[in-house]
Amino acid sequence: MNIQEIVFNIAQALPGFLLAVVVHEAAHAWMARRFGDRTAEMAGRLSLNPAVHYDLWGTVLFPLLAAVSGYAIIGWAKPVPVDTRNFREMKRGIFWVSFAGPLSNFIIGTLSAFLVAFIATQVPTDFAYYTILIAMLKYSVFINFILGGFNLIPLPPLDGSKMVSVFLKGEALRKYEAFAAYTPMIFLGAFALSFAGIHTIGYLLAPVQYLAQWLIYVFYSLMSGL
Repeated sequence: MNIQEIVFNIAQALPGFLLAVVVHEAAHAWMARRFGDRTAEMAGRLSLNPAVHYDLWGTVLFPLLAAVSGYAIIGWAKPVPVDTRNFREMKRGIFWVSFAGPLSNFIIGTLSAFLVAFIATQVPTDFAYYTILIAMLKYSVFINFILGGFNLIPLPPLDGSKMVSVFLKGEALRKYEAFAAYTPMIFLGAFALSFAGIHTIGYLLAPVQYLAQWLIYVFYSLMSGL
């Protein structure tokens, strides 16, 4: 892959990628405020400005490495600060604040799938930006469902682990939280295998990828008759 192809792929993926990671974190901050915690808001994180959410590794270096290596551009933003002691309802607050990020990604992914189908069926193919819009929106579908699905994996410190933790008590909760020490090695191993051609993460996220493709198909089928 030459430099022109890399730059083109980055430009094509960047809008969907930034929207996915920024809205994910802003959704956490918004839901935290709904449950009484304004920590993220006071830190300036209740915002759709990418500058307040970017993480050097997750939002810049890792996506660039993926792009240069010929992989899909994926990454993450800086987690928003949340103080659960401020929640009016502790367990419900933890669950919904954690779920807000992935849920926001599924909503944006679904809207992107709708727009893919709308443009594919309702916009003339000779429209100057037809091809690039379809490509950008398909990437938005992909990254949002992947990011949402990945964060629902019930391994600390992902959102899914916090959602599961509210249903655990005592020794079970203690052991589950202690498992967090091993998750970096698990993820490093999974990513290493993926780069080596054994797509561990891909197999794990296959259901959400299938759901994304199915939504595009459903919207396309519905709009084809318009």
